[in-house]
Amino acid sequence: MAEQRLLPGDIHWYDLPEDEAEAEAGEDVPQERPRRRLLGGRLRRAVTNSTAILLLLAAWEALPRLGVVDPVFVPPLSENLVAWYDLLVSGRLPEHLEASLARSLAGFGLAIVLAIPLGLLIGWYKPVADFLTPLLELFRNTSAVALLPVFTLILGIGETTKVAFVLYACSWPILLNTVSGVKTVEPLLIKSARSMGLGPVRLFQKVILPAAVPTIFTGVRLAGAYSILVLLFAEMVGAKAGLGYLILDTQSSFRIPDMYAGIITISVLGVLFNLLLVAVERRFSTWRTT
Repeated sequence: MAEQRLLPGDIHWYDLPEDEAEAEAGEDVPQERPRRRLLGGRLRRAVTNSTAILLLLAAWEALPRLGVVDPVFVPPLSENLVAWYDLLVSGRLPEHLEASLARSLAGFGLAIVLAIPLGLLIGWYKPVADFLTPLLELFRNTSAVALLPVFTLILGIGETTKVAFVLYACSWPILLNTVSGVKTVEPLLIKSARSMGLGPVRLFQKVILPAAVPTIFTGVRLAGAYSILVLLFAEMVGAKAGLGYLILDTQSSFRIPDMYAGIITISVLGVLFNLLLVAVERRFSTWRTT
């Protein structure tokens, strides 16, 4: 067989990088190598992301035992975890957690249902924005916690007050981020869509709403955190169940490990809630490139 002559600019298999040369020579590139790189990268990220938390937990355990902080007021982490387990086994923790979740999810869900459509309306229709913006500016700068006595006076100390309080606090980050998401859509996208003959409804459906989704979900995630934080204040006024009530009751009776058990539960609940919202955001933002 005649030897194939290489023209100027041709590349032989031995001039290629190792992985490409193996493929060019007809050899299969091992599939384990990309998998190992992927697993190694994930492991490094997991270690990096968890280092600060592990150091905090280690300090929480060590400092009280070394006498750096008073173990009466800041018990070691292990004692708090034992108290958390006792509350879990006794059924008290699930009872309080269920009460808080029901109130938080009710107010949070109502905020999503009401605030997102209103934000889209304000952001898209200028007459509505001109009419409501002064009112929004007034209430957005009023602390929700400062209004808790007003909610209590008007609605009493029942479940309605707590759900309405969470609804009010969660509505503002969702509403404001939705308005911002609609108003900050790239004008060139809107002009291009209109030049292609899209009407107002199709323009809003195909361009405005998808472009505003990331900003809207930023508000939703902020509201998710608020739904837990502000509920604690509401549950400290006239409640007989809930994590806020548990923390206040254990603090007043000086059951400090039980108090920290409630705080740990709230922290873990907030982290899990945020992770859930991040997963939902990715599901609705699959069109975005990273």
